[in-house]
Amino acid sequence: MPDLHVGLLAPDLTHKHGWAHYSLSLIEALQRAGVRLTVISARNSPRLPGLDQRALLPAVDPLDRGMLARLALLAPQVGAALRTCDVIHSHIEPYAPLAALIAGQRPLFVTGHGSYVRAAARRSSAIRNLYAWAFRRATVVCVSHYTEQIIHETIPGVRTQVITNGIDFARFGAIQPLGAAVPTVLSVGAVKARKGTLELVQAIARVREMVPQVRCLIVGSLDMEPATVERVRAAIRELNLSGTVELLGRVPDAELLHLYATADVFALPSVNVDWKFEGYGLALIEASAAGLPVIGSLDCGAEDAVQAGVTGLLVPQRDEAALVAALVRLLTDRGTAAALGAAGRAWAATQTWDHAAQALSTLYQERI
Repeated sequence: MPDLHVGLLAPDLTHKHGWAHYSLSLIEALQRAGVRLTVISARNSPRLPGLDQRALLPAVDPLDRGMLARLALLAPQVGAALRTCDVIHSHIEPYAPLAALIAGQRPLFVTGHGSYVRAAARRSSAIRNLYAWAFRRATVVCVSHYTEQIIHETIPGVRTQVITNGIDFARFGAIQPLGAAVPTVLSVGAVKARKGTLELVQAIARVREMVPQVRCLIVGSLDMEPATVERVRAAIRELNLSGTVELLGRVPDAELLHLYATADVFALPSVNVDWKFEGYGLALIEASAAGLPVIGSLDCGAEDAVQAGVTGLLVPQRDEAALVAALVRLLTDRGTAAALGAAGRAWAATQTWDHAAQALSTLYQERI
């Protein structure tokens, strides 16, 4: 699709956080599809070789203060840089007002990832109205049907299209299960309240009563919500889970892939906390690609990342008994676990970033 010129507003092009991983992965896939791109990225973004890129926008990791004022000041420069583009696409919600301002009459897209589709609703009426205007001006590309539901509830009248996140299947699909010496549950995601880490730890205490040798390995940042991390550590102490549950923090990629290979079950029992929710749950489908049976939560974006009863199990949020039952079932019924893992790997192979880029390219063309 070499005749299509897309102007993208994107965060730092890295794999350090969800927004960044989405942008970098999708940009690389769009390039493979032959889409011409001009990318205006966060000021702290590395430069990608071979990409028409300018690092100008306020950073989101860490978050720059005065986001809207900074965006307004950058409007003339960004508008000039993207003046020849056929469509404008903001890859993250915070940049939506700038994208709407410079798009003019051109098709406008904003990716709605999760919690931040309704973050502005908590701000002043002026900011709330500004973001509502930007979203209504755009086609909001939602990464899950749950995210789509939330944005319709928050800002009625928005035009939406669901294009779920992709996966680097070559990376995770190449993992060959090695098996573990003891029954092992793996969870990957920053230790935050909405990731359900505390709920998982509490469930493991009951799982151990039925699967005495069980262990639970939790991989992900320990810096984002220090208070949550302390609550999790306190639960590990109080429930006498030292040696059973390990908080590994961030790990090198080779170690992460090894953990996927040696785990038996993957669990991410996300919970909705105030205005925050799991927009999709990319780690769930990465675990499916690795051949693991997965456990996610109902009433969040995980409903798109897990095919219930086919690639894994979905349990009600904060239902400890249901989570315990799901964990025990997949740790003890190896036939079911293997079948779910095999189906998950086959399905994940169809959910690549190249598939997502093709769907997005088609949507661009339909709106021109």
